[in-house]
Formats: sequence, structure tokens, C-alpha cells
Amino acid sequence: MNQKYTLTQEGLKNLQEELKHLTEVARVENIRALQEARAQGDLSENADYDAARDEQSKIAGRIAVIENILKNYELIGDEANNLGKWVKVEFIGLEDDDDPVQVYKIVGTLEADPLQQLISNECPLGRAIINHGVGEQVYVKPEEGEEFWAKILEISTEEIK
Repeated sequence: MNQKYTLTQEGLKNLQEELKHLTEVARVENIRALQEARAQGDLSENADYDAARDEQSKIAGRIAVIENILKNYELIGDEANNLGKWVKVEFIGLEDDDDPVQVYKIVGTLEADPLQQLISNECPLGRAIINHGVGEQVYVKPEEGEEFWAKILEISTEEIK
């Protein structure tokens, strides 16, 4: 049974663009590199050929992964929850928090990148705020670290500043 992947519309578009780039650009460039390396002669000690074969393997692997995701995805966009939306939260009662107000976009696990304020719908904070509205306080219980409360200050489909 294949896993279902949760994607935002933006995440779906990015994967489709990456697949197009890999199949139409990267793979074509790699084939050229392989042909040039073969033209150099003896393949047994040809570093260019080995590097091109490694790259060919990486490209083929990534294409297979993306194709599997595109065959087994669920699109985020249900208005009843906060998936795919930007949420401004205030952390309540965290002692070491210099900035208790943060903004995150709740995305699927494939798109999550906490450094870019993209959190997964499966992480403790994402899971806690997924079906709640502005003004609500939610209890967050991380796998490690102290438990805390967060208050939802704003929810928007547009990035919150």
C-alpha cells in the first residue's frame, strides 16, 4: 500500500516543476556528460564517467520519488482546518522565549522547513493548532522538552508579517 502525501497547492506546483526540470534539463545534461566521458576512452579509471553515473542514479532516484508522490498525494485546501494557511501564534509560559509571537505556515511533511516558518501538520504545534480558530488557546505537548500553551492570534491564506 502506498503512503498518502499531504501537499499544499504550492508544494504540488514545486514538485511538478522539479520533475519537469529533472526530466527535461538535468537528465539531458547528464546524458551529454556520460557521452563525453565515454568518448574519453577507458571507462575503468574515468572519474568523469563515474561522476556522471552517480549523478544519473541520483536523478533517476529523485524522479522515482517525485512520481510516487504525484501518484499518491492529497491536496491541502479544506477551509475547515488550517492546513496550507499562515498562523500567528503567541507562546504562553515559555521561560526562555525572547519572541513569544511567531508566524508559521502549516504544510504537509514533505514541505516542512522550520527555518522558513513552514511546519508540518504532524509536528506537535501543527497538530495542536490544525482545527482551531483565532483567539483559541491550544495545549502543545512536544515529544521532548517542556509542554506549553499557544494562543492563535491570526489565521490567513496570505503570509502574515
